[in-house]
Parts: sequence; structure tokens; C-alpha cells
Amino acid sequence: MLQSSDNSFLKSGSPASNPNTFNPVKTVTAPVDQATIGRTLVIKGEITGSESLYIDGRIEGKIMMPESRVTIGRNGKVDASIQAKEVVVMGKVNGNIECSDRVDIRAEGAVSGDISTVRISVEDGAALKGGIQVRSEGKHKHQDNQPKQDQPKALAATAGNA
Repeated sequence: MLQSSDNSFLKSGSPASNPNTFNPVKTVTAPVDQATIGRTLVIKGEITGSESLYIDGRIEGKIMMPESRVTIGRNGKVDASIQAKEVVVMGKVNGNIECSDRVDIRAEGAVSGDISTVRISVEDGAALKGGIQVRSEGKHKHQDNQPKQDQPKALAATAGNA
């Protein structure tokens, strides 16, 4: 009886049906264009671009990457305002952050400055000193009319329930 069940397992465990079989066509991650600022680099000035940026060094000035992700690594220290689609903080940031998508402050991260974003995540242990403005996705940074501000909020609430 034991042999027959083992044989049936071998028959059903053929490479085509076994999910743990090596498949050379799939890759773990797709290659992503990302610039890296290493631990020993110090940059003073303005950084602009359209690819993702990983900072493990020191930046002073201004970072403008409106269509990209900016990641401040564990060794990174940024004394600059940051404008990006997404910001991940694992190091230290001293300056304002403006994101069109999300800000993620990890447990070892520290931010001292104002944050304006659509979504924010702050892990336990992270340090945050400053103001936070969470806006809806459709809302622009500055609006003059108060009634227009109320309308996107209602639309966003309806879209969230759909």
C-alpha cells in the first residue's frame, strides 16, 4: 500500500505539475533603472532626473525626481527638500518632502520636516518631527476655492467604496 501511494505521488509530481520546479523563463525581479549614491559620496546642489535614486551617502540641497522613487538608505543623510513620486526613508532626512504617491518611513528612519503626500506609512520606531498633509489623489497642492476642496473628498470616498 505504501509503495502504490509513493508511485502515484511520483506520477502526479511530474515536472509540469510540480509548482517548485525550476523554470528558467521567469526572473525574480525585472531590471530597474536606479542611480546609487554610495556611502562615501557627498553631493551639494540640485539633483534632478527620471530614474529611481538610492542614497546611501550625504546630500545637501534639493532633490527633484517627480516621476521616480527616492530611497534614503540606512547610511544616508539628506539635508534637502525632496520632491518625488515615492520616498522611502531608512536613514535621516532633514527637509520637507512632497510626494505625488507615498512616503514610507521605516523603523530605523528619521524625518525632520514637513511632509505632503497622498499616502504615508510610519513604522514603529521611526522618528518624525514636523507637519503632515495627507491629500486626496485628485487634489492639487494649492486650491483657492473652498467648495472645490469638498467635492474631491466626496469623490474619493465614493471611489474607495467601489
